[in-house]
Amino acid sequence: MKRYILTGTPGAGKTSILRVLETHGYGVVDKAATAVIALGQARGEAEPWSRPSFIEDIVALQRQRQTRASGVAANIQVYDRSPICTHALSTYLGRPIPASLSAEIDRITRERIYERQVFFVRNLGFCEPTAARRISFEDSLEFERVHEESYRAFGYELVDVPAGSLADRVAMIRESISRLTA
Repeated sequence: MKRYILTGTPGAGKTSILRVLETHGYGVVDKAATAVIALGQARGEAEPWSRPSFIEDIVALQRQRQTRASGVAANIQVYDRSPICTHALSTYLGRPIPASLSAEIDRITRERIYERQVFFVRNLGFCEPTAARRISFEDSLEFERVHEESYRAFGYELVDVPAGSLADRVAMIRESISRLTA
């Protein structure tokens, strides 16, 4: 099984890309951070990301989703973010890297869970705020830089997905996956 990661700037269109890839038959796994935030907000937390266990909660859900997806009969899976993104998030928030995250990064590295080529979805020139995404465009560019540094530091190869139409971005990713799996 080949598992590819979509990462990049908040609001760059990763989830939209993932949904279209799903219609083309790829196995897809949604990002965990947004689910953790949504659950916290549903429980009445205004800012779940301020909770001390926020990073650990993301790590636990990422691992659960990755493990569950291992039982799916898809030859190619695409993940909206990964534990390396969670490392970038922790760094960006100025939080120490929790032991659970370090252990998960060790596991995904040791078990070669994800392909080394990561699709880095570039910003669209703006960042639309949502209930879960409360970040300015300027801050999103800093977050993009931290993601890029984190992936490079862990030895991943970034496949640049430049700004463009959704159809063009999906086509570029599909062509790249075809080449990488040939």
